[in-house]
Parts: sequence; structure tokens; C-alpha cells
Amino acid sequence: MNQRRNALLKGLAAIAAVIVICISLGRIIGIGSQTLGDIAREHPQPTATPRNEESTESLGNGTPEATQPGESQGETEDGTQPGENQEAERNTRPGGESSGSTPSDVADSRDPSYDIQNTPASGGDVMTDNLQNMTENDGLLSLPGLALNGEFMADARITWEEGFYYEPLSQGLADYITGVSYPKDLEKPAIAVSDLCYIHVLYNDFEGNPAEGELICNQAIAQDLVEIFHELYKAEYQIEKIRLIDAYGGDDDLSMADNNSSCFNYRVVSGSSSLSRHAYGLAIDINPLYNPYITYNKDQTIHVSPEAGEDYADRSKSFPYKIDEEDLCYRLFKEHGFTWGGDWNSCKDYQHFQKTP
Repeated sequence: MNQRRNALLKGLAAIAAVIVICISLGRIIGIGSQTLGDIAREHPQPTATPRNEESTESLGNGTPEATQPGESQGETEDGTQPGENQEAERNTRPGGESSGSTPSDVADSRDPSYDIQNTPASGGDVMTDNLQNMTENDGLLSLPGLALNGEFMADARITWEEGFYYEPLSQGLADYITGVSYPKDLEKPAIAVSDLCYIHVLYNDFEGNPAEGELICNQAIAQDLVEIFHELYKAEYQIEKIRLIDAYGGDDDLSMADNNSSCFNYRVVSGSSSLSRHAYGLAIDINPLYNPYITYNKDQTIHVSPEAGEDYADRSKSFPYKIDEEDLCYRLFKEHGFTWGGDWNSCKDYQHFQKTP
């Protein structure tokens, strides 16, 4: 009898020990969970917010003295010395024919009726995951080069950083620009399509939001451009838009008036047979509305292009998006061997950078 009672007591003691151990483990686990919860509450994860502040350092809003004609010398847009074959009208086509487009004639690539033939159906195959949101919000139709090149030229693509790359033009993109920014019936154009590159970049728009842009340029400066635009993007330098000039019917005046930054456009310098550096894809215009092209007349008057840029012709004033010698954009292009139209003698082209390889 005593043996049975002792065995029962030992069994109850063992059960009690198990219960105590379970309770202790439960308390330990509960304390640990509470501690982790406290840590999570004390150190919340940051949430992403869009950039909405303008980088004053990168904009270079200083107030340098106005540059007067004759103070400096520099190579002009057609490669001549200042004073030779100066450009009086910037949208003249080869042969002296003006483009003659009006704003109502320009197809808006954001308009659903704007039709691009042979456009890939899915933008997901074009961009990496972290860029798809911008593509979806902006629409592939605002980036015809991206839509037409797609992944067709991916094997020849050279990527500097994510979102910054260049590659040859696909046949679809070559067809798109032919007859607009590239000559259609010219027997021997000065530059072949195979010498041109499609460039994709990221930039910060005037609201401080990241956006996608595209250019066509000479392959000789493609690496320069992706490096420059990458530095501008990192510095949150603001550019209003970067679109192919074909969206404006190849009309430089319309592109400037819309403050579009662009590069390649096969055209001659007005009043001469010399091709503009833009015709070779060796020149680029940045924020042209705020950095106009200015010619000086004999009667001491000036002509400003675009006309809406007249308020920004006085470079002694301080205003946003002004390119001057303190500006980050100016410094980067100069570091890469470009010359600046603001240094020209008998005219000033503050938006313009060009390079002779």
C-alpha cells in the first residue's frame, strides 16, 4: 500500500514539475515577444516620401555679372569661329526649308490617339521592377524610343547605372525619326543611323519627382551623356522634360518653347549650308526656356528664342534653372570636354553644349 502511495506521489510531483517548467517557458517567451514588440515600436521603419525640395546648390542661382557680346570667344554651333555663319533661325531643315509647324500640328505623345506602330505590348519587359511605376504612370507613349527599341537592342546595350544606358537604334525607332529629325530622301546624309545612339536617363522634374527621359545622340558622346545625367540626377538637379524632338515634328522652336531638353536634330544653320552640331548628334540643349538663344542686331536690339524666354535674357538676374558658370550642369559638361554656347562672341546660346570628338 505504501509503495503504491509513494509511486502516486512521485507521479504527481513529476507532473507538477512539468507544469512549472511549461509555465516558466511561457513567461520567458512572453517576455521575449514583448521586448521585440517594444523595440519595434521604439524604432519604427521609415516610410518613403517623394522628393519635393529643390537643390539650391545644384541649381546655381547666383547673380554673376551679365556677359556682354565680345567678351569671350568660342566655337559656334556649326563649328566655325564666332561671327561666321551665325544662326538666325534654329529650326531650318537641310536645303533652307523651314519646318513651318505650329503648336496645333504637334502630336502629343501622351494623347491616347498618338499612335506608335509596332509598340511592344508590355512595359514590364522593358524596365526593371523599380522603374515600372514611373513607366506606368507616365505611359510608354511619352517615351516612343523606349517603346520602339524595347528589348530589341538589349544585347548591344551599355548600362552605366540602373536607368542610365545607351544602345543602337532599332529599325522601328529609325523608321520613327526618318522624315522628321532624320532626313528621308537625302542621298548621302552627313551621319548614318548606325552612328546614332538611343539614350535612356532618369532626371528630376520641376516638382522634384523622378522621371524617365530619352535622347538620340552621336555614339561618340553617349558615354559622356549618361555619366553627366547620372550626376545631375544624384544631385537632384531639375530638368522639366527630356523628349525626342520628333514629338515636336522636328521643330526646334516648339521644343524650346515647351522647355524640352533635346539633342539630335538633322538641320542646317539658317543662312548657311553648314549643318548644326545637332545634326551630328554632338550638341544638346538643357532647359532652353530659361536659357534662351540670343542674337544681337546692328540697331542694338536683341532677338530671343524662344520668345517666351525673353524674361530670362538678362543673365544678371537671379532665377531658378539658370545655367551659368556656377551651375552644376555647366561644370559637368565642361569637365567632359564640351563647349558652352554662353561663351560665344556674337551670339549667346545659354542652353547649348556641344563637343567635337
